[in-house]
Amino acid sequence: MNIMDFNVKKLAADAGTFLSRAVQFTEEKLGQAEKTELDAHLENLLSKAECTKIWTEKIMKQTEVLLQPNPNARIEEFVYEKLDRKAPSRVNNPELLGQYMIDAGTEFGPGTAYGNALIKCGETQKRIGTADRELIQTSALNFLTPLRNFIEGDYKTIAKERKLLQNKRLDLDAAKTRLKKAKAAETRSSQLNSARLEGDNIMVNFSYMLNFLHVKWLKSEQELRITQSEFDRQAEITRLLLEGISSTHAHHLRCLNDFVEAQMTYYAQCYQYMLDLQKQLGSFPSNYLCNNNQTSGTPVPSALSNVIGSSAVASTSGLVITSPSNFSDLKESSGNRKARVLYDYDAANSTELSLLADEVITVFSVVGMDSDWLMGERGNQKGKVPITYLELLN
Repeated sequence: MNIMDFNVKKLAADAGTFLSRAVQFTEEKLGQAEKTELDAHLENLLSKAECTKIWTEKIMKQTEVLLQPNPNARIEEFVYEKLDRKAPSRVNNPELLGQYMIDAGTEFGPGTAYGNALIKCGETQKRIGTADRELIQTSALNFLTPLRNFIEGDYKTIAKERKLLQNKRLDLDAAKTRLKKAKAAETRSSQLNSARLEGDNIMVNFSYMLNFLHVKWLKSEQELRITQSEFDRQAEITRLLLEGISSTHAHHLRCLNDFVEAQMTYYAQCYQYMLDLQKQLGSFPSNYLCNNNQTSGTPVPSALSNVIGSSAVASTSGLVITSPSNFSDLKESSGNRKARVLYDYDAANSTELSLLADEVITVFSVVGMDSDWLMGERGNQKGKVPITYLELLN
C-alpha cells in the first residue's frame, strides 16, 4: 500500500511538472512569458552538433547508395542488420556479367576467337566483382560504421541531454514566473492591509492572507534557487558533451582517409585488370578486333596508359611496363635488342611471328614498319611482333 501511495504521489508530481512546462512553453510561444536565453558559446556548440548530424546522415546515406545502388538490397541488408544476422552472400553485377560472358564463350566454343575473348572478358569482370566486394566491405567497416555509430550513439546522447536541458530551462522560467506573481500578490496585499478597514474580523483575515502570501513568496524563492542550480548543472553537462564534436570531426577525418585509400586501391585494381585484358585481347587476329570501316592491323592500343602514369600502375601490381622511349630509340637505330615476351601471341598471318610468354627473342626495326610493331627473330623464324607484348632487356 505504501508503494502504491508513493507511485501515485510521484505520478501526480510528474503530471504537475509536465503541466507547468506545457503552460510555460505555450506562454513563451504566445509572447506572454519571458524566456531564459542560453549563452552564445553553448548556442554555437548546439548549432555545430546539429549541422554535423545533418551532413553525416546525408553523406552516410549517399555512400550507401554509391556502394550498393540496388535499393531492395539495401533494405534487405538493413533488416538483417537489425535482426543481428549476417546477410546472405549475393552475386554482384560485375560477377554476374562475368559469368554470363564465360557461359556464352563456352557455348560458342573456347577455340573460336569470339568465344575465347568472351571467356577472358568474363574472368576479368569476375575479378572486378571481387574487388568491388572488397571495396564495399572495407568502406562499410572503416567509414560507414563510424558514421552510423555517431548518429545512433553519440548524437542520441547529445539529443537526450539537450532535451533535458530544455526541460530544466522551462522549470527555471516557470519558477521565475511564479516568484514574480507571488511578489506582485504580496505587494498588493500589503497595500490593502495598510488601508483603513473597519472591523476586527476583516483586519485578521487580511493579516492572515498577507502572512500566507509571504510564506508562498519565500517558497518560490527557494524553488527558484533549486531550479537555477539544476539548470546550470545540466548546461555544463550538455556543454561538455558538445565540445566532443571536435574530436568526432577528427575521427571522421581519419575514416574519410581510409575510404579514399580503399577507393584508390579499387580503381587501381580495376585499371590493372583491364590493362591486362586489353593486352590479352591483342593476341587475337586483327580482323576480329577492328570495326568493319577500319583497316589497321595492329592490336588495340593502350588508351588508358595515356591517362594514368605507368609508374603508378607498376607500383600497385608489380607489372613491368617498358618505357615507350626505349622502343623509339630502337626504331631510330639500326641495331637489335633482346626482349622478353609478356603474353602469348598467335600470329594472324604468315608475316607475323607467334610468341610464348616469358621467352626471349631478338627484335629490330625495319624502315617503313608501323609504329606499333617490330621485327622479331627466334632462331630461323622471323616475323612481325606487337611491341605491347614485349619488355626490352638491358
